[in-house]
Amino acid sequence: MLRLNVMPVFRARGIDNPYYFLVKQGLSPYTVNNILFNGVSSLNLSHVELMCKLLVCEPNDLLVWTPDKNQFYPENHPLQKLKPKPLPIDVQQTLSAIPYKDLVEIGNQIKDMQKQESKPAAELKPETDSI
Repeated sequence: MLRLNVMPVFRARGIDNPYYFLVKQGLSPYTVNNILFNGVSSLNLSHVELMCKLLVCEPNDLLVWTPDKNQFYPENHPLQKLKPKPLPIDVQQTLSAIPYKDLVEIGNQIKDMQKQESKPAAELKPETDSI
């Protein structure tokens, strides 16, 4: 069964009140209730797109799949990628325990990584001596 599982993404983003967050972004309270408490039987793609935009994620990050008990699915079936996976760490709790000086350093490393990702491919290629 495929279902929405948005709470891990909200937790990872440090959003303590996803209900208020989504209502503030223009979704109706009824829709938000259904999204957050698994009352969704069909998805409005504009809602999925809005959540992906706000949470900086992919649709697959918002979905989980639990195989039907009476049906076999091979391990290489694409749905296997949507099985629930726990977040390896509680990001917010981990960050709150790191000394400020180390947080600054981590922030600088993240900025460097983002700069590397935004460089054109030609700039990322190592220089080689031509003979």
